[in-house]
Amino acid sequence: MPNPNAVVSTRIRLVRAEGELAVELEGGRRAVLDPSDPRSAGFAQVLEGLSAQNLPVYVELDPETSAIARLLIPHVSRVVGIREIDDDSLGVELELSHARHVLRRGSEDFELLERSLREAMDKGQRIVLTEDDAHEIVDVREYTPDPEGPGPLPDPEGPPRKPWERSPIRWLPRLWRWPWWPWWWCWWPWRRRCCVSGQRAQEVFDAMAATSCNPQTVPPPCIPFLYPDDGCWARAHEMCRLMIGMGLSPRKVWIQGSLHVSTKNNPSCNVYWVWHVAPTLCVCGPRFWQSQDMVIDPSLFTTPVTKSGWKGVQGDPGATLTDTDASDFLWGATDPNYVQTNQTLAYYRLQLQNRSVQNGPPPYANCP
Repeated sequence: MPNPNAVVSTRIRLVRAEGELAVELEGGRRAVLDPSDPRSAGFAQVLEGLSAQNLPVYVELDPETSAIARLLIPHVSRVVGIREIDDDSLGVELELSHARHVLRRGSEDFELLERSLREAMDKGQRIVLTEDDAHEIVDVREYTPDPEGPGPLPDPEGPPRKPWERSPIRWLPRLWRWPWWPWWWCWWPWRRRCCVSGQRAQEVFDAMAATSCNPQTVPPPCIPFLYPDDGCWARAHEMCRLMIGMGLSPRKVWIQGSLHVSTKNNPSCNVYWVWHVAPTLCVCGPRFWQSQDMVIDPSLFTTPVTKSGWKGVQGDPGATLTDTDASDFLWGATDPNYVQTNQTLAYYRLQLQNRSVQNGPPPYANCP
């Protein structure tokens, strides 16, 4: 059964009474922010951010004092896949997430959680899914939006897709490109005019990396590169917006597979993804006719890298790459006004801040 000391609430209202800061939640529950807890100031900032975005919160309360013992930020999304990882766990894939979410068979509520997830997937319903910092699922509930609020993370403009589903239209250019190679050869020098030098590519990379968030204050419009776990599609879309504003012509590269990346920006020192995306820039080679696409991904690197180098650090030699225009926000869906981009970035800023409140800011010294 669900943890009796856990509350999932879309109503978050901070109140101060008799010198005590508390938060009013759904169902008449009230949580206290213990002034002796050094995390309380950070919890208050995270709760204010969630309230402003009309997002739910998961809190575990001390049964004696009603003080917040743990705070987690749930996902509100649809389930698009449930797959076996091994004999001990299931991998759950969400529509608005590229992370791998894990349901352990040894968990106390495994059967209840699995049933809730499969029912939600069959019905196409949104759920409130809560997981810990290692992305192990601890709570699943039906999502009921606040009638007074706008609701979190609206669907992108375009048909809903499962992450592994790709339109065959994307492969058509490859079918007719080879018979027309003489035309492409003649056109190549003109394409080179759209490319940048290696030095310029590094300058662009540094400009993107400079937008990284301070993990303890996360001031908008910073980009949460230090939370590599999830949200890459919004980071990539925002970087493309900034690059276009610099007069550049970025594209994007997407990777799909069983991805595993070592990182010092996660307390567990690694992250698991189902897919990932980053912008690319055409960069001139040493000879006049040479150029190649370089990936701009400050969540993984400190410099532009080739697509093969980008793929190589993600732990799956059999992963597939797909190139798209910069306008592709989320597997064929678009976000021309950057509304979903900004909302998604705001959500993952809070995830970064909440992690920093409870685990300290990244990078983590325990990681090699």
